[in-house]
Amino acid sequence: MFSKTLTAAFTNSYSAKIKAIKDFSAHADAVIVGAGSGLSTAAGLTYSGPRFTTYFSDFQHKYGINDMYSGGFFQFPTPAERWAWWSRAIWINRYQPAPSDTYRQLMHFLQGTNYFVLTTNVDHQFQQAHIDKNRLFYTQGDYGLFQRNDQNMTFDNYELVRAMVLDQGFQIGSDNQLIIPDGDQIKMQVNKSLVKQAQPYALNLRVDSHFVEDTGWHQAAARFNNFIAHHQTGRVLFLELGVGMNTPGIIKYPFWNWTYNNPEARLVTVDNRPTSCPQEIRQQTTVIRDDLADFVNALN
Repeated sequence: MFSKTLTAAFTNSYSAKIKAIKDFSAHADAVIVGAGSGLSTAAGLTYSGPRFTTYFSDFQHKYGINDMYSGGFFQFPTPAERWAWWSRAIWINRYQPAPSDTYRQLMHFLQGTNYFVLTTNVDHQFQQAHIDKNRLFYTQGDYGLFQRNDQNMTFDNYELVRAMVLDQGFQIGSDNQLIIPDGDQIKMQVNKSLVKQAQPYALNLRVDSHFVEDTGWHQAAARFNNFIAHHQTGRVLFLELGVGMNTPGIIKYPFWNWTYNNPEARLVTVDNRPTSCPQEIRQQTTVIRDDLADFVNALN
């Protein structure tokens, strides 16, 4: 459908772009947000650097793992170590508050609009920011769920993950902040009883063909598809935030197509990485290369 020619940002000033986005959204029939990993990075949920070494320096020293992403694929020698790793990763990325309030600021902007959020993120920071769950479709899974492949079902993992991080020697603050006690030795494994409890489960992440799309997932998919079906025409704002090219068929390409087929629609794509749009929808698109946290703050 689209030519191979892509175009970069318009020449309008940054403040003019922000004003135009706010004006359009205020009178839009619908605002459809596509949220990728760049949005969570902007909220401080980084997978490397100081945040990684704060919670995983022992794994880094022992196995040479340098970030949470690559650590997720590491073949740990024992289930006790594997669950020690994953319980930490799940807790700080799903249950512990994000370092910044970027998600809450975004939800503040969306209040009063007819919105829906489509996201590939599995940290569920939209839930932390008190989104209406009926307006969220999480396509790739949820760190807060375990799945049983043999039953094709998912299960809330809060209590089991909490028990695992406490068993390693961490403390948990009143705001679910993971605390490393001074002078205490943090263990790199969880006890046998917790391993036994976790044994039937896998993470509910779309990493292979065994991903469980449970009843909640299908209900969210149906709500999103129904929302899209009702907004094929009219003033629709597609707000693409931090979406890269790892899985463009989920957010980026559909947003391009929906914009192309609706002359009244507008597409805004924001990322601090180089980004672009097809020539065919250039006049309907605003491309902003900026820090997403700054952009969301500017909207408010």
